[in-house]
Amino acid sequence: MLVSATEMLKKAKAGHYAVGQFNINNLEWTKSILQTAQELNSPVILGVSEGAGKYMTGFKTVAAMVEAMIDEMGITVPVALHLDHGTYEGCYKCIKAGFSSIMFDGSHYPIEENVEKTRELVKVAHAMGLSIEAEVGAIGGEEDGVVGMGECADPDECKAIADLGIDFLAAGIGNIHGKYPANWKGLSFETLAAIQEKTGEMPLVLHGGTGIPADMIRKAIDLGVAKINVNTECQLSFAAATRKYIEEGKDEQGKGYDPRKLLAPGAAAIKETVKEKMELFGSVGKA
Repeated sequence: MLVSATEMLKKAKAGHYAVGQFNINNLEWTKSILQTAQELNSPVILGVSEGAGKYMTGFKTVAAMVEAMIDEMGITVPVALHLDHGTYEGCYKCIKAGFSSIMFDGSHYPIEENVEKTRELVKVAHAMGLSIEAEVGAIGGEEDGVVGMGECADPDECKAIADLGIDFLAAGIGNIHGKYPANWKGLSFETLAAIQEKTGEMPLVLHGGTGIPADMIRKAIDLGVAKINVNTECQLSFAAATRKYIEEGKDEQGKGYDPRKLLAPGAAAIKETVKEKMELFGSVGKA
């Protein structure tokens, strides 16, 4: 059964650990993440970008698949199905499709419009029992064709959005999507501390979790981050394991071309990546 992310993130914030959001792209991704969460007794958030939702034929397909897999696999840990970087229209589609959590990314709007749209979506989401994430300050890199420069969020704007009753807040602190460049300046902990001071008990979200050094991750959690998003690292580990399988010619041995065999190394690699992240975030045994 899907749950909203509200309670799991309140517990994480109070317990000084973080829950991982791992983006899903297909059945293999979803199965690997759910299996690992169950094995480690960890709460988990399955993130779905609008692009991934479209790839999987639509949000209704995604929600039906996830709910069925939770049932068939006997998953008992808390699982939230969450729209990642959602548009205003996308949020309504996911609410209708049966998601348990949504993110409205209004960071590219003027703050007044971000506030107005977020306020409306908070009322709708909470009336349906869903949790809602909002964003202030752009996350760097590219996500579904949207390019951000990685600007740090204004703590006062963060407070304005947090005061609308959202459940958790994504704030730009120098983090980016995709691989971090060699000249990356690192996270702005000064900005994060200022946002934490303004927003109080609000669980904060760190996007772009791939490639951030472990010591920075731990410090971010100490400063109020309770949800960390990981996508690229799973993609890289899946690609590397699949490439190795093919380069070793295993796809030509017996029925190694069978997709169940061809995709198995990549699926196993995702499990290992998710395990490493859950251990780093401190969510193991916290379901």
